[in-house]
Amino acid sequence: MTPPPTRRRRTGANGSTPALNLLRRGTVRRAQAITTYGVGSLVAVDHESFIVSGLDEADRSWSDREAPRVHERRLERLLGVDHFRLPPASDDDSNDGLRVRRFPLMHSCPECNELQRHRDFAPPPGRSVCGTCEVDLVPSRFVVACEAGHLDEFPYRQWVHRSTDGGSGASGNCGGKLMMRTSGRTSSLRSILVSCTCGKVPEVSMEGSFRRSALKDLGLTCRGTRPWLGASVPAKGCGRPLRTLQRGSSSVWQPVLKSALSIPPWSSRRSDPLAGHWEKLRKYDDRTRVEAYLDAVFDEPWPLSLDEVMTLLDAEREEEAEGDAAPSFDHRYRALRNKEYERLRAGNDESEHSREEEFLCETPLGDGSVLDPLGVTGPMLVKKLREVRVLKAFTRLVDAESTTDAKEMPLSEKPLRWLPAMEVRGEGVFLRLDEERLGLWERTSSVAARAERMRTAHQRVLEQRADDPSRAVPSPATPRMALLHTLAHILINEWSLEAGYPAASLRERLYATDDMAGVLVYTATSDSAGSLGGLVAQGEPERLDRVIRSAVRRAEWCSSDPLCVESEASGAIGTNLAACHACVMLPETSCEHNNILLDRALLVGTPDDPGLGYFAGTLES
Repeated sequence: MTPPPTRRRRTGANGSTPALNLLRRGTVRRAQAITTYGVGSLVAVDHESFIVSGLDEADRSWSDREAPRVHERRLERLLGVDHFRLPPASDDDSNDGLRVRRFPLMHSCPECNELQRHRDFAPPPGRSVCGTCEVDLVPSRFVVACEAGHLDEFPYRQWVHRSTDGGSGASGNCGGKLMMRTSGRTSSLRSILVSCTCGKVPEVSMEGSFRRSALKDLGLTCRGTRPWLGASVPAKGCGRPLRTLQRGSSSVWQPVLKSALSIPPWSSRRSDPLAGHWEKLRKYDDRTRVEAYLDAVFDEPWPLSLDEVMTLLDAEREEEAEGDAAPSFDHRYRALRNKEYERLRAGNDESEHSREEEFLCETPLGDGSVLDPLGVTGPMLVKKLREVRVLKAFTRLVDAESTTDAKEMPLSEKPLRWLPAMEVRGEGVFLRLDEERLGLWERTSSVAARAERMRTAHQRVLEQRADDPSRAVPSPATPRMALLHTLAHILINEWSLEAGYPAASLRERLYATDDMAGVLVYTATSDSAGSLGGLVAQGEPERLDRVIRSAVRRAEWCSSDPLCVESEASGAIGTNLAACHACVMLPETSCEHNNILLDRALLVGTPDDPGLGYFAGTLES
């Protein structure tokens, strides 16, 4: 990572061509540039803090040389881009790497206690130390943000002078210097003390700065600043309420990620040569016009045959959501998932697999009927898969799972025809629940009532986070969704014990709507744990039967029982029931829904109602 403000120049080999050499400040894994340290996020490097710069067409770090292009046509069409790019990576100094800017700019010196902008300490070039005391400067622990995604410095001067100017801004002319010290009496905000040398106001603590209306009471609203875009991009007036946050809080930055599996006919890699032409080709309905277009654009031989192009065009049209002429993004995203579910059910056993094929899904050789007593059906061995995960935008203060487009902050000032992405290749096991048995279980009054408790709690959270509660995103909580979600979690935990996979290297992909009832557990990393065949071997019916039975038995007890199973609400936002870190919760990288909407009672029942669980009474072997 390299901050643009501090630059050195070096001379080329012949002494004539100056080359730009930016200072490096640390390293992150390539995948983290999508999930953890994406555009607009804060990165702590040693004792310094930076914000990841926005995307810019003039930024060489995202050039084709440093950020290779990847394609996933289904996801490109959904997001309205031409291609994706991997985050820039390099093992040497030949590439710039990921650009960052220093933020927050407010720093304090633990020796002289001065609190001011970083440059005012007159640090030596390339270092972050007090020019007088020569000790490491401490970046501000506090920042402010609004729900529209803007980020700014904490208004220390207005906070100190609030008793005199009420946030009017007159404090900026007091002529004094800000000071910050810690009393050391407690670890609370009461011990962090800020003062001004003007002598007009007493020393105040940071206690109360996190109240929802703390900054509103000072008359402060969001200025619309976007420090990840640099000082050259002017702030746009926002006016929304500001909230104080810890610099390392997860609420400061949450990625809006979208993903898709490469499935036939798009998984053969042969469609890539036509990247950039599909939008025009989709306008043609008949073979003659498609043939004329290919003749005009390509020399013989064409990258794909006419039959292959028509097959791909037909596949695109099939994925368009039915109904309204202009379906919403969520409807189109669900249509994308529907096609994945259909392909996972059908597999591609009958096709001739070429080396370029990136999706191999086959029926196990064993007898699948051994799973019938468990209410599980249709296991499939996904021997080869490719997933593309795209960073679409990011949010602040708002849960990315429940956000709307209005609260998503784009990654660049100007619209770009590409987005950052990561591709993961691996393997997995897909299974479905018996529709007839699942339907009977869902209609049970006790099951519906328990799921409704989760849905109500989740919907309340969504409404609290929405500007207009009446237009809040509806909660996806249903008995089917909670059951499949919890089942996926216990399977991942069981395979981490049975097959030696780290739980963080496995990931779930849920298919839980009225016409889908499946779950895919697959390797979520691109390292050696990705495609060694160990996970696929777990999908053979006899072994899968043992794994499910063992996982369900393990879910019957939790070291936190009886508190866990009798809990009225659990989890960070109270949207789980019988679920905690001692039983079914997973690392965040493994879960699609941030460890919410989980309840192992829907699997195994409760002491008061053993028949509540989907697997109740089926474990006697």
